Amino acid sequence: MPDGILVTILVGLVVIVVSMVLHELMHAVTGYLLGDDTAKQQGRITLNPLAHIHPIYTVALPLVLLSLGGPAVGAARPVPFNPSRLRWGEYGMALVALAGPLTNLALAFVGSALFSLIAVNQFWADAMQLFISINVVFFVINMLPIPPLDGSRVLYVFMPDSVRDFMRFMEPFGLFVVFAIFIFGQQWLSPLLLGAIDLVLGILP
Repeated sequence: MPDGILVTILVGLVVIVVSMVLHELMHAVTGYLLGDDTAKQQGRITLNPLAHIHPIYTVALPLVLLSLGGPAVGAARPVPFNPSRLRWGEYGMALVALAGPLTNLALAFVGSALFSLIAVNQFWADAMQLFISINVVFFVINMLPIPPLDGSRVLYVFMPDSVRDFMRFMEPFGLFVVFAIFIFGQQWLSPLLLGAIDLVLGILP
């Protein structure tokens, strides 16, 4: 494997872990601020990666996909929460769900600002572009309205009972649907992801 590709994979893995840890941390912090200390009791309000990462879904799967030139798709350990303890009921649940993807979107904009304002060398530029790309991908994928992704938690609040029942039925199979989209839906997913990345890069001068 060429050294440049190896470096890209290693930088990508670091970005993935950092981005996923902050994503899950903000789920936990938001739940706690809304009155549910379930995540806090289980040690999830921490920057320690070991509390959040899953060895296969957070590390091995994205590493394999990056090495094959694919998108950095993966998952961390879900943050536990008790909906009945959250303020504002289902709207509180939606806020907890939104906290993770919005954190990735904010990180993408931070990366875009650093990319625009600081010019160190080509390695820095490549690392920032990878940082932006991975966080935009995390935001877009997590906002898909497919259980158990975060977007489905937001959609759930506004759906009638019949749709909610279907979403609950689909939840155990949701990750298989997501992977199927990545395998068979690249013709529409890739333009969506590339367009979102270009949008973030183009907002700041």
